Amino acid sequence: MNVLDFLNGGLLALSRWGIVIATLILTHITIVAVTIYLHRCQTHRAVELHPWVSHFFRFWLWLTTGMKTKEWVAIHSKHHANVEELEDPHSPVQKGIWKVLFEGAELYRMEAKNEGTLAKYGRGTPDDWLERNLYSRHCKIGIGILLLIDIILFGSMGITVWAIQMMWIPFLAAGVINGVGHYWGYRNFDTPDNSRNIFPWGIITGGEELHNNHHQFGSSAKFSNKWWEFDIGWLYIKILEQVRLVRVKRVHNEIS
Repeated sequence: MNVLDFLNGGLLALSRWGIVIATLILTHITIVAVTIYLHRCQTHRAVELHPWVSHFFRFWLWLTTGMKTKEWVAIHSKHHANVEELEDPHSPVQKGIWKVLFEGAELYRMEAKNEGTLAKYGRGTPDDWLERNLYSRHCKIGIGILLLIDIILFGSMGITVWAIQMMWIPFLAAGVINGVGHYWGYRNFDTPDNSRNIFPWGIITGGEELHNNHHQFGSSAKFSNKWWEFDIGWLYIKILEQVRLVRVKRVHNEIS
C-alpha cells in the first residue's frame, strides 16, 4: 500500500458504504455504553456489570466522547430530582425545545462546572487510579487518540467518521432524548413531568427513547412497557446476563 492509497482508504480500505456501516456500528457501541453503563448501571443502579464490561464501557466513552462518569451521573440524577423545575439542567419546559435540542451539549457543560451538583449527585461513581489520573484528568487525550485511530483505519474519511462520533452523543442524548423526550411523543403513564416516548428510534438511541416509561419506573433496568415497544438496551443486558457479565438488580415486569 502506497501513501496515496493509505490516505484514501486507510488500513481497512473500505468502500464508502463500508465506512457508513462501520460508523453506525461504532456510534451504536457508544450509545450502548451510555444507556447500559452510565444510565442503567451508574446512575440508577438497576444493573451490576462485571468489572471487565464496566471498564470497557468506561474506556470506550473516554475514547469516543471524553465524558466523565461522575459528571454524567450527577447531571442526570439532578434532572430526575428536579424534573421540569428551574433546577432541571436541561428541561425544554424551562429552557425551550430548540435550546435543549441544539444546545443540549452546552447545557451539559455548564452544569458540569457546578461543583455543588457534582458533590451532591455524583457520589458512588468510579474513583480509582485510572479515573483520577487519566479518564477525568485527560479527557481530550482520548478523543485525540480516536482521531488518530480513525485516520489510520479509514484514511482521510476518518476525519468525517470522527466528526460524526463527536456529534453523536451531544445531539442524540443531550439534544433529542433530553429535548424531544420531554416535548413530543406518546405517554403510557401520567407522570408529574412532561416525559414522552418517542418510538420508533430504539435501535439508534439504545432504548432511551422510551423516556416516559423510564420516568415512571426510574430504577428499572428495562425501559419497554407495551408488548410492541422495543428496548434494545434491555436485549443486550439479557444477552450479557446469560454469560454472567451483568446482574439485573431491579426491573418492572408489567407488560400491557
